[in-house]
Amino acid sequence: MNRITSKIQQVNRRGEGAFIPYLMAGDPTPERSMDYIRALADGGADIIELGVPFSDPVADGPTIQAAGVRAMSSTRGPADALDLVRKVGEEVEIPLILMSYYNPIL
Repeated sequence: MNRITSKIQQVNRRGEGAFIPYLMAGDPTPERSMDYIRALADGGADIIELGVPFSDPVADGPTIQAAGVRAMSSTRGPADALDLVRKVGEEVEIPLILMSYYNPIL
């Protein structure tokens, strides 16, 4: 069983809803993103959805588009997002879900 399924089952057994916050990897910097992830994990997040910045986020709303622009200005985009995922795995025991457009992973 993967960590996401395990966490959802744990939350269901408690009869609660899952707290799954979203943040854009690298917004405003990779270091601050890691600080936010630690704070969310310490604050009770069950899972974190981590956005992968992309240069043309036309399907996102203005808030996520702005986060993506900030992240792209301080990172290498998807490469740094994956570096952040590795770092999270080394430091924090929380499942991650990546949200990305198809283009960056081709």
